[in-house]
Amino acid sequence: MLALAAAVLALAGPPGWKPDVRAAAHYAAGRRGSISFAVRSGDHVWGRRLDRVAPSASTLKLILLVTELRRLGDRPVPRADRRLLEPMVRESANGPASTLVVRLGRSRIEHVAHLGAMHAFHLASPWGLSTVTARDLTRFALRVESLVPARHRAYAMRLWRTIVPSQRWGIFRVAPRGWTVHAKGGWGSSTGATDHQVALLTRGHERVAAAVLTTSDGTHTYGKQTLRGMFARLLRGVAAAR
Repeated sequence: MLALAAAVLALAGPPGWKPDVRAAAHYAAGRRGSISFAVRSGDHVWGRRLDRVAPSASTLKLILLVTELRRLGDRPVPRADRRLLEPMVRESANGPASTLVVRLGRSRIEHVAHLGAMHAFHLASPWGLSTVTARDLTRFALRVESLVPARHRAYAMRLWRTIVPSQRWGIFRVAPRGWTVHAKGGWGSSTGATDHQVALLTRGHERVAAAVLTTSDGTHTYGKQTLRGMFARLLRGVAAAR
C-alpha cells in the first residue's frame, strides 16, 4: 500500500492550480436537488459535502471493471469478458453489470473498492443503491491505473475515455483543452433521482480526479445541466496551468 500511495502522489496536477470551489458552491446553492463534490490532485482534496453518502448508480461499473481485470490478472481478456466489459463501461449497460456482480461476489468487489480507498463503500442489492461519496470516488479514480494489472491498463483506460456520444454530457461538454477526459456517469433511469459523474483528467504525468454527485434533480436533463455547470467552475484555469 505504501508503494501505491507513492505512485498516486507522484501523479499530481499542475503545481499551484486549485479548483474554484467557491464558484462551484455558489452555483450549487442555486440549483435544485442535493449536490456534493470533490476534486483531488496528488494528496490535496477540495470540495463540499465530500462525505455525503449517495447511491452509486452506474458509477459502480468503474469498480466492477477494475475488479474483473484484477481477477484475470496477467491472463488475456477473453472475448466473452469483452462482451460484458465494453458495453458496461462505454454504453452503461446494466445487464453485464448484474452478471459481473454475481460472478465477482460482494467480498471481492468491496475488497477492490477498499483498496481504492473507498471507505464508505458497501455493495447493496440492487447494486445501484451501493454507497459512494464524492471523496471516495476521487480516491478511486486516481488509483485506477495502479489497481489494474499492467497488461490490462491501456484497455481499461481506453474503455473509460471512449464513452458513447449519447452519454458524453456533463464534464465532456466542458473538457479543458489539452487534457484527456475519462469519465463514468450514473443516473437513476433518466428520472432525475440521481445524476453523477466521476472523472479522471490526464495530461502527460499530471492527474486530476473529480466527482460531482447530485440527487433529486427533478429531471435527467436538469441533472446533466447541473453537472456541466459544476465541472465548468471546478476546472476553471486548469487548461492554462503548468
